[in-house]
Amino acid sequence: MERKEFLRTLGAGAAFAVAFPCVQGCTKGPGLETEPVPTGVDFTIDLSGPDGDALSGNGDFIIRNYVVIARNLAGDFVAASQVCSHQQTPEVRFVESQGGIFQCATHGSQFAQDGTPLNSVTSNPLKIFQTALNGDQLRVFE
Repeated sequence: MERKEFLRTLGAGAAFAVAFPCVQGCTKGPGLETEPVPTGVDFTIDLSGPDGDALSGNGDFIIRNYVVIARNLAGDFVAASQVCSHQQTPEVRFVESQGGIFQCATHGSQFAQDGTPLNSVTSNPLKIFQTALNGDQLRVFE
């Protein structure tokens, strides 16, 4: 039996039931938690304590207040929203591929360290925060 003939035997209702999930693509379906993009961000991380240990190597990152704080591959601190600009899921992490990028585990969105989208999953930039180092104190702010 050929594919067209098989689909004809299913009828319109069954064909719709099979095709509808594919048409929906990336939805926020059940179990997919969303969060608002963080705003009003202004906090300090003490690098002389456990957070400093967690950020000691290039490529290391921590998450605080829905913000991913990373030591990039050049050794500089960068910070971005943990909440992805694609579907507002809190799954963004810093990964060492492509020289160090932010990547969302939900649908694979990838972003440069300046927030620019790197693939076609989304055209929305990722929110980036400023960092300022003063001794052992790392300030993350808007």
